[in-house]
Amino acid sequence: MELPQIRMQSQFARIAMESKQANVNIQQPEADMSIEQPKADVQIRQKQGKLTIDQSQAWREMNLLNVYESIEEYAQLGKEGLLEGLARMSRQGDELMKIEHGGNPIAAQAEENGFDPPKEFKIGWIPSVFSVKINYEPGKADIHVNPQKPKISITPRKPEVQYEPGNVKTYMKQYADLQIDFENLEWKNFNFELKI
Repeated sequence: MELPQIRMQSQFARIAMESKQANVNIQQPEADMSIEQPKADVQIRQKQGKLTIDQSQAWREMNLLNVYESIEEYAQLGKEGLLEGLARMSRQGDELMKIEHGGNPIAAQAEENGFDPPKEFKIGWIPSVFSVKINYEPGKADIHVNPQKPKISITPRKPEVQYEPGNVKTYMKQYADLQIDFENLEWKNFNFELKI
């Protein structure tokens, strides 16, 4: 004897989802910037330096004197020579007055008066070292600076934003299904199908 049987087959529903991500594009243009730097106001006052060169000593040592200095020098030499001669004659006169004290003043005076002292030789056209006197007074610089501030102009620019929104698409990928089969019943091959 065959027992009645019920067979059931079910299938669950399935939902499918497709999503598209949002797209954001942001660009930041550079700001318009203008910088101008005016020149500073500079005032300079320069006091000139003073250079003094005294070469009179070098000219004198080279015996290159002007007329007035030459006359004055030779007059001084003549005066000194006269005074030396008077002193020598006075001394020699005193020696002759005291001839009784011994010695031989006549021969000594003859030798002194008969020979000139040896002459000194030197190169007369080369002056001595540092005979030229140099003096320099540096000048001063008065500097006045008035700085100028820079002129800065900035124009900002807004960012450029492009946005594409995303979306989600939902649909039924598989419907639910229930199949029922009956066997060994009075009616044969009865199929019952339920779809939800």
